[in-house]
Amino acid sequence: MNFIKRILKKEDFSLYQNKDAHLERTLRVRDFLALGVGTIVSTAIFTLPGVVAADHTGPSVSLSFLVSAIVAALVAFVYAEMSSAMPVAGSAYTWISILYGEFFGWLVGWALIAEYIIAVAFVASGFSANLRGLFEPFHVKLPDALSNSLGTNGGIIDLIAAIVIIITALLLSRGASETARVQNILVVLKVLAILLFLIVGLSVVDIGHYVPFIPEYKMTADGAFGGWQGIYAGSSVIFISYIGFDSIAANSGEAINPHKTMPRGILGSLVIAVTLFVAVSLVLVGMFDYSQYKDNAEPVGWALRTSGHETVAIIVQAVSVIGMFTALIGMMLAGSRLLYSFGRDGILPAWIGRLNNKHLPNRALLVLTVVAVLVGSVFPFAFLAQLISAGTLVAFMFVTVGMYGLRRREGKDLPEPGFKLPLYPVMPLIIFICIFAVFWGLSGQAKFYTLMWFVIGIAYYLFYVTKSMIKEKKVQ
Repeated sequence: MNFIKRILKKEDFSLYQNKDAHLERTLRVRDFLALGVGTIVSTAIFTLPGVVAADHTGPSVSLSFLVSAIVAALVAFVYAEMSSAMPVAGSAYTWISILYGEFFGWLVGWALIAEYIIAVAFVASGFSANLRGLFEPFHVKLPDALSNSLGTNGGIIDLIAAIVIIITALLLSRGASETARVQNILVVLKVLAILLFLIVGLSVVDIGHYVPFIPEYKMTADGAFGGWQGIYAGSSVIFISYIGFDSIAANSGEAINPHKTMPRGILGSLVIAVTLFVAVSLVLVGMFDYSQYKDNAEPVGWALRTSGHETVAIIVQAVSVIGMFTALIGMMLAGSRLLYSFGRDGILPAWIGRLNNKHLPNRALLVLTVVAVLVGSVFPFAFLAQLISAGTLVAFMFVTVGMYGLRRREGKDLPEPGFKLPLYPVMPLIIFICIFAVFWGLSGQAKFYTLMWFVIGIAYYLFYVTKSMIKEKKVQ
């Protein structure tokens, strides 16, 4: 087989089904709803509404959440059909490998692994900062060397972040069904805490803080502020809030009745998350003038304390830390299943794709844990955060284009899905344009880092293929 034929060779769906046959299908709709809500509604809901309001939108921050939500919902429709038609581990990486070949599948998988690894480090760092903030009033403090990443404010390693990643990995190593029970309980607690904030916050809302709802447009050091330009800029920043729904699809190989479970889990979790995001953003900007949230890393807690609700602030912040833990579960579960898929297919060393005696991909989980701890400990947080949205948006563009390949094969060599994207073939094109528009709204630095990440990924793939083909020739 020559080089071009090799990289464009489409993978056989039945082959993936056989490879994943030993994964236990134990996850129900409620488990995927908890997984989705737990992953999406995490650090962002307690930080981004205030940050984006101050930097870009003013009181109209809820419109930025809605714009991002519309794009995310359109992508979720695509994911719902894809995961229903091809319920195998690896989500977008596996789907694109089946539809367009190994090389394009690898590009998507490479983008997603950046999302998962960096998101794990991102959320763990947020968990660490908030936990340390909770203990600060009690004068419990770690030295700077154990509180920050290497080279940041005298840091060597963020010890709490490393420990919480390891604890999450130990929980996940017991299996998806046992993890789901813990996840379901924690998500309920998190939603109750958000509802508590909404009830208390509404009691101090001042209608005057909503006027003018969309401030006049101007350019600032942070970019566009006010007008529809500011709402657009805010939506690109906020999109990171919604990327967690794709973690559901990564676990479709462990879903009971995936043709119905996957669409309901993906779309249902997104609806719940959007409702909570919009409600929190509306209440937050109503409590105080949006300008007071400038450079505020904990606007929800600050707003509650400043309005005289210190006890509620402690409760909400404590549960927000729990909320970050649920997001960590979702990202590590998805990331480990993606790494398992790489090992299963031989793109990464085969031992990563082997299951243990309980049919769990714990070797992949171990690799993810070690890499996430190292990445979160060594690289500056701001540098890592740049890659999360950009890599995910690139993967979303690939998956949307994949719809054209999927529809031609449904009911033939691929199963008929339990859900279908409406208005085909126009809708995938519209969705692609929307995703590209959000990607274009990201900073130039984010785009540059994304380009560098893909250059590294392509170089590795070319090395892998060359080595593989040399090995095949020797065997012949």
